[in-house]
Amino acid sequence: MEGGAYGAGKAGGAFDPHTLVRQPHTILRVVSWVFSIVVFGSIVNEGYLNNNSGGEKFCIYNRNPNACSYGVAVGVLAFLTCLLYLALDVYFPQISSVKDRKKAVLSDIGVSAFWAFLWFVGFCFLANQWQVSKPKDNPMNEGTDAARAAITFSFFSIFTWSLTAALAVRRFKDLTFQEEYSTLFPASAQP
Repeated sequence: MEGGAYGAGKAGGAFDPHTLVRQPHTILRVVSWVFSIVVFGSIVNEGYLNNNSGGEKFCIYNRNPNACSYGVAVGVLAFLTCLLYLALDVYFPQISSVKDRKKAVLSDIGVSAFWAFLWFVGFCFLANQWQVSKPKDNPMNEGTDAARAAITFSFFSIFTWSLTAALAVRRFKDLTFQEEYSTLFPASAQP
């Protein structure tokens, strides 16, 4: 079973960045990472406007500071989660135990599904607060493109994280098959 893509047969090999970059889950993680940067960057840079009567700032999403705070928090935490799981993707070929690999993939499934849910909530929250925003709060339409970009990339993030979870489920099935194969045919599992 030397040709197994996810098994212990490749554990301990040299790090191959070309193979890492071509894997679909790595590509999706990088895309999710970029989307999270766009969301929190848009809100941090142009999501707060100055009040006309004073120097106090308010959130562009219906003057609701919770909307801006949620978008920034989810964006930053998703950014850090992407970095963590990219590091796990780099380390994954070095894990020799199938059980440890299964634990890593199970955590990937749970975390990716959780983030898809958080992005869904964020999209709904930001879109709702943007919809009920009053034009008199922002008569010069400052930051509207950034607000729309945060909403749009929150929507796209739902799909990238969902696809990452689906790919992790596929990886888990491959690992389960490999574990069963090595249990049934122990002589052929050894190189």
